[in-house]
Amino acid sequence: MDWFEPVRSYCERGGPQFWAEPANALSNAAFLVAAAAAARRASVSEPPDRACLSLSALIAVVGVGSFLFHTLAVYWSMLADVIPIALFIYAYLALALHRFLRLAPVRVAAAVGGFALFGLALTPLLDGLTGFDIARLSNGSIDYLPAVIALFGVAWAATRRPEERFVGTGRRLLGIGVLFLISLAARTVDQAACALLPAGTHPLWHVLNAAVLYGLVATAIRHRETAG
Repeated sequence: MDWFEPVRSYCERGGPQFWAEPANALSNAAFLVAAAAAARRASVSEPPDRACLSLSALIAVVGVGSFLFHTLAVYWSMLADVIPIALFIYAYLALALHRFLRLAPVRVAAAVGGFALFGLALTPLLDGLTGFDIARLSNGSIDYLPAVIALFGVAWAATRRPEERFVGTGRRLLGIGVLFLISLAARTVDQAACALLPAGTHPLWHVLNAAVLYGLVATAIRHRETAG
């Protein structure tokens, strides 16, 4: 494995230079803004929401990792991009299942484990069923389909509970899910948009996804605050 193998995945990159993707690189500042806003929201909660403070730190790490990928554009920096995103998804799913659906820790662990296995198997399964390279056709966005399913699934389950605060949380998650779909669309069409937009649409994915991550953390904080 060559850790320094060049990776050229996005419309904006026209060469190996550090600043070959200025819009993609600088738009990661949205994650740092989202992280700061989420951390402030979690810290002023009474008592401070430690779980959401940790998620806020992960949002910042997502931004840093993505910046490294869009500047260095080598294999190890790609891992620095995707691993924090995966960690956030797993951590938030665990929090959501426990906080929003009141699942016991054992059931949460089993559900997150099953979710991880589903994510690993999805793309090979779709490739086998369709005969196409789904990851290439979707510009890698297919990897986020399990997160979409989980988000809407938790949202639906929350709205089915009788307590009003759970219903409100579910509706907020549904709205965030719609925003997530829009951000995924921006990620997916990046290469196709090159002819019209030299910078592509990936920077819009960063900005909208930062808003999604903030919204998820803020929803978790709000849900805990309404418990009392």
